[in-house]
Amino acid sequence: MTGKVTSEAPADGPEGKASEVAKGPTEPLEEVAASGSPGREQAPVASPQAPVPTATKPAPPSEDAPSAPLLLTVEDVSDSSVTVSWEPPERLGRLGLQGYMLQLRREGASEWEPVNARPMMVTQHTMRNLALGDKFFLRVAAVSLAGASPPAVLDQPVHIREIIEVPKIRVPRHLRQTYIRQVGETVNLQIPFQGNPKPQALWTHNGHAVDSQRVSVRTGEQDSILFIRSAQRSDSGCYELTVRLEGLEAKAAINILVTEKPGPPSSIKLLDVWGCNAALQWTPPQDTGNTELLGYTVQKADRKTGQWFTVLERYHPTACTISDLVVGNSYYFRVFSENLCGLSASAAVTKELAHIQKAEIIAEPKGFVERDFSEAPSFTQPLADHTSTPGYSTQLFCSVRASPKPKIVWMKNKVAIEGDPKYRALSEQGVCTLEIRKPGPFDSGIYTCQATNALGEASVDCRLEVKASATH
Repeated sequence: MTGKVTSEAPADGPEGKASEVAKGPTEPLEEVAASGSPGREQAPVASPQAPVPTATKPAPPSEDAPSAPLLLTVEDVSDSSVTVSWEPPERLGRLGLQGYMLQLRREGASEWEPVNARPMMVTQHTMRNLALGDKFFLRVAAVSLAGASPPAVLDQPVHIREIIEVPKIRVPRHLRQTYIRQVGETVNLQIPFQGNPKPQALWTHNGHAVDSQRVSVRTGEQDSILFIRSAQRSDSGCYELTVRLEGLEAKAAINILVTEKPGPPSSIKLLDVWGCNAALQWTPPQDTGNTELLGYTVQKADRKTGQWFTVLERYHPTACTISDLVVGNSYYFRVFSENLCGLSASAAVTKELAHIQKAEIIAEPKGFVERDFSEAPSFTQPLADHTSTPGYSTQLFCSVRASPKPKIVWMKNKVAIEGDPKYRALSEQGVCTLEIRKPGPFDSGIYTCQATNALGEASVDCRLEVKASATH
């Protein structure tokens, strides 16, 4: 019969009572030893000539007593309990089995203490309410009316000690990619971890200890919090949390980027004015705000009214042509830089005015032959393969020359995307632009720009790949 029993740790005391239970009644044992064979009530009278046994020779083990239990094993050890199991003995004895007696002997002691007061029939036992630091040996013996078997003893002592849980860090999902904050905002990182006993937590910034004057760290039983009251650009970088416990450690890295609005373009110049057009050129800002630029915003203002109107938004090149200006007016132009935090606080403004003058009437010379400038579409600047980050809008550029003005069609994987609000297509002075708003991995593919007019068509392709940034 197998089963499981639970008991508390035995108290220190004499083992006489347990010895009596383990040995069982003595009268049946003497009767069996005196019997010559089973079924006979009286033993034959020994003859006077029979040799008397020597007192120093030990009596042979009774065939009715069970043999020792087998495979005594520790099944589980915690910080307050131990579970042991064993197999029944090979020989149960002719009088049957009453149960098992489990005993322990503390390290350094000589006496065995009973664990169970009475024989139990189960072959598994759990001792509870043990104290940390306890170290003891265990043995178990089978008990029958004929007596107790030789005990089965554990080879190694059982040691009750605190269970060590391997340290582990659980980084929240929103911190597995770069954590972006603006200058002046608070940074509050709460990183949960596991480990028993309580592990030691250590923060580093770019491989060095964090500045205690700027960064506050609080470590509790199950998490560690890093707090910066007013973030500065110098706080950007890689913050690494290391959790150590008795030679074991776990690490997690969090990348923080602290940004602010960019500076204005360094300079701006009015290159040329012709007809109703004006050409501008400017240089990038010296300070991008600790992040990449999203583009430039170009505005114009009539000298008469002084009101500014936006002409281009998130325009990436540093030169442009402003068209459809009103004849007879004079214009100023200004350019803002833009990043994730918004437009720059100031703009670069042109010093000279762009005067849009009326065209003079010139008599046509005789014999003038009008020239046909018609031509089929041809791309002077093809599309370039591009890699983007999920969530950040991207743009594709190409240049086409054709007369008359061609019809521009954008396609993704050979399927037209016209009318999809996710995409915005622009075509100005032969420069074709496709803006993809907040792309995701499913926006990856082959993008095609096709130009068509009455004389023919042309197309260019590029591959866009949207990759998520690596995380730790």
